[in-house]
Amino acid sequence: MAKRAPPGPLEYLRRWPLQAWIVGVTIFLYAPLISLMVFSFNDSKRNVVWKGFTLKYYGKALTDESLLTALGNSLTIAFVATIASLVLGALSAVLLWRFRFPGKTALDGALSLPIVVPEICMGVAMLVFFAKVLPWPTGLIWPLNLGSIIIAHISFCFPFVTVVVRARLASFNRELEEAAKDLGAGEWRTFKDILIPHMAPSLVAGALLAFTLSLDDFVITFFTAGPDTVTFPVKVYSMVRFSVTPEVNAASTILIVLTVLLTFIALRFQNPAKELG
Repeated sequence: MAKRAPPGPLEYLRRWPLQAWIVGVTIFLYAPLISLMVFSFNDSKRNVVWKGFTLKYYGKALTDESLLTALGNSLTIAFVATIASLVLGALSAVLLWRFRFPGKTALDGALSLPIVVPEICMGVAMLVFFAKVLPWPTGLIWPLNLGSIIIAHISFCFPFVTVVVRARLASFNRELEEAAKDLGAGEWRTFKDILIPHMAPSLVAGALLAFTLSLDDFVITFFTAGPDTVTFPVKVYSMVRFSVTPEVNAASTILIVLTVLLTFIALRFQNPAKELG
């Protein structure tokens, strides 16, 4: 048998120290999540003692009216924030990509702030804004009572959409626009039939990213939610404050599964190879 050639300088994954490091990091990152999901099936109120397999805590979680209300609030906020963030993010990306104007650098930097500023700072800023600058009325009917949270979520979601769409626009061939105009297409027709199809993969990826970020957000929501408004992450946090029971694990597992599915879809659309295929 031919002797196997030793790994080259760039074949990192064939080196056992790096393989061991990857395995160790993977275990460190995912072991707590896997443990939580396993103990959500535990037939015991004492979370650290395994007594058997059961699905009753999922039944309790899915029939808990307050938990379902919180999930409905989170899905509503995420849906509305995603639609608004998609429109604002796409228009902002086209603006920064196509036009030159005074203050463009400042605007570009301002759009990056919600991405790099710590969430706790964003949460406090939103609390001050809705308490002093734009007091949001309480006691409104659903979904108007979610308005302050939706505005806060849009403010930190649409910059992510802008980044994704702008990266896609960098590969656009502007000669396609010129060809469309030579054939008689107007500005709107060119935008609709030429630019939007090119942006489509990034629009889908940005929308899924915004939806996932909004659905998972706790810190900013905690500061901007009214006294009668509870979202799913905030509800799970309030349940954990008393004790970590299998019902809490079941609710957390539901949120983890939703997040993983949405993130997986977003990553598939962000894969350049998939887009080109």
